[in-house]
Amino acid sequence: MLCVWWNFKGILHYELLSSKQTITSAVDSAQLERLAQALREKEPALINRKGVILHHDNARPHTARITAEKLRQLEWEVLPQPAYSPDIAPSDYHLFRSLQNFLLGKKFNNKECLKNALTEFFASKSQEFYNRGIKMLPERWAQVVENNGNYIVD
Repeated sequence: MLCVWWNFKGILHYELLSSKQTITSAVDSAQLERLAQALREKEPALINRKGVILHHDNARPHTARITAEKLRQLEWEVLPQPAYSPDIAPSDYHLFRSLQNFLLGKKFNNKECLKNALTEFFASKSQEFYNRGIKMLPERWAQVVENNGNYIVD
C-alpha cells in the first residue's frame, strides 16, 4: 500500500507499507507525525506561519479519536469529504491515475526496486503537474454537486 502526501510543489512524504500491514488509527497518527517532520524540513513556512490544510478521505483510521487528537495536536485543518468519494480525492483522480500509467507493464523484484521507481516517477513530474491536480479540486467538488452526489465518470 502506498500512502502519499503532496502539495502544489510536489511530494512531501510517502510511505510504502507492507502488503500485510493494516492502517489503524495508531498507524495513521504515526504517519501524520512523520509527515509533520517532513513538512518541518521541506515546508517550514506551512508549519510556522500558514498552517496545514489536510485533505484525506473519511476512512475509519482517519476519523478515529486517536487520529483526530493527533490532528488537533498538530493544529492542522482537515477539509471535509463526503463518504465514499474517491472521485474528489486529488491523489485518486490525478496522481494515482498518472502513476498507474507509469507502472503499467513494469515488474519489481523487491520493495527497494519499487521504491526507486516511485522516487523516479515523483521526481519526473513538474511542479505544474502537482499544482494542477490540487487546483482541480474545487472543479471536482462542483461536479459532485452538479451530479447530486453521484460519482464523476471521466
